[in-house]
Amino acid sequence: MKNGMVRGFLAVGSWTFLSRLLGFVRDQIMAAWLGAGPMAEAFAIALSLPNMFRRFFAEGAFNTAFVPMFAKRLEDRKEAMRFASEAFSGLFVTVLLLSAIAMIFMPVMVLLMASGFAGDERFAMTVEYGRITFPYILLISLASMISGVLNANGRFTAAAAAPVILNVLFIIAMLLGRWQGWDLGLTLAWATPITGIAQLGLVWWDAHRTGWTFFPKRPRLSPDMRKLVIVALPAAFAGGVVQINLLVGRQVASQFDGAVAWLYYSDRLYQLPLGVVAGAVAVVLLPELARRLREGDEAGGQSAFSRATEFGLFLTMPCAFAIAVIAVPMVDTLFGRGQFTDHDVLQTARALVVYALGLPAFVLQKILQPLYFAREDTRSPARYALIAMIVNAAVAFGLMGSIGFMAAAIATSVASWVMVVQLWLGTRSMGQATRWDTRLRRTAPRIMLSSALMAAALWATLRWTDSIGMARIPELALLVIGGAALYFALSFATGAVSLSDLKRNVKR
Repeated sequence: MKNGMVRGFLAVGSWTFLSRLLGFVRDQIMAAWLGAGPMAEAFAIALSLPNMFRRFFAEGAFNTAFVPMFAKRLEDRKEAMRFASEAFSGLFVTVLLLSAIAMIFMPVMVLLMASGFAGDERFAMTVEYGRITFPYILLISLASMISGVLNANGRFTAAAAAPVILNVLFIIAMLLGRWQGWDLGLTLAWATPITGIAQLGLVWWDAHRTGWTFFPKRPRLSPDMRKLVIVALPAAFAGGVVQINLLVGRQVASQFDGAVAWLYYSDRLYQLPLGVVAGAVAVVLLPELARRLREGDEAGGQSAFSRATEFGLFLTMPCAFAIAVIAVPMVDTLFGRGQFTDHDVLQTARALVVYALGLPAFVLQKILQPLYFAREDTRSPARYALIAMIVNAAVAFGLMGSIGFMAAAIATSVASWVMVVQLWLGTRSMGQATRWDTRLRRTAPRIMLSSALMAAALWATLRWTDSIGMARIPELALLVIGGAALYFALSFATGAVSLSDLKRNVKR
């Protein structure tokens, strides 16, 4: 693959994988010390507020509009710097005003996110935590924009490594708070903006040393900025559809004690493959497609899209199958200690199975959306997102009365598949660059077959380990390591992947 796309995927994916592993350590400590109680639920909602807006103003909307426009100006570095500087200043002022308004009206925002908290101790805690954590959105939005500049220039390491700092600082904060006897909820809340400062500092430094230095200035509504706003507004809706659907899910979950925490921990588990695979693909694919379109290279665009899809399916399908089979031992091993009870384990695992069924859809969205964003078409995904949101709300609120909090997880997965179908159908008129190439049409069914066979073996192994009473940590290790080894062996045996392809892609 030209331009080192696979190496880009691996660089971003490996750093993201490290970040997610550290995130598990963080969540294990939270689960053990906070369980699924009021403090855990309050912090989960407080943290979700800036993270939701992050998808709109950072990776979800702003960068999907900014990166293609910036990449097309890279041939003239002075012009690219002017455009990026204007975008940085405009983003700074916009998100600063949003943060101020949100902090003033935080009680209203908490009600919109989790009305079930009204009238109990969780509401006051969430409002307090939310006002402390919300400035994180300003810091991480600026960091994401600078990351877009770095990615468009083929520099992925610093931007991908930044989340590692977040999890390291969270772990340090909790350990320090426990040692000093601090309120752990407040400790986590105050740690959030500190992690934002650290992440912004890392990417700013990496950009500065390569000649891209940013400081906020008086914003100017130039023609380029007007175009950026026009493109970004619908992208804010389309790119954040997953977050909007999760918001509906949290609203449903807040009506049931403990459910916010159960969904939070299950979300964290399926986010590992989602973040590693979808995050890496989206970060590398968007600037690559923008360059191909600028050069009129349809064949190159098709190759980039097909390899991204192949990479996504190859790593996502086995994860989805495996998680659905081993959800209970996974949750029990990672979180089942301290204040996190057996009941919490079971409920979290139930939600995780449903999320696993939607995992391929979450990844495919990240692969299909750049086909639109690289063409500066953000309106079509916005229309599709509206339909997906309606489906999500209808399923979540419609099933809530009969199946409880599980309605939220089911609605999220169903809406994600609805979104994928719409995105795929919409690419039919885009030409060769959106078509699967011969290699992908050959490998995709073999990836599915290898994943299904691995899942069957995992199911049989789990029955055996349960029957002999194997301890949970060795059991999970056997299932994960054995399942991964078997999947790769099956992939080579079925021809889903070949050693020559791997060597050729990495060398490029």
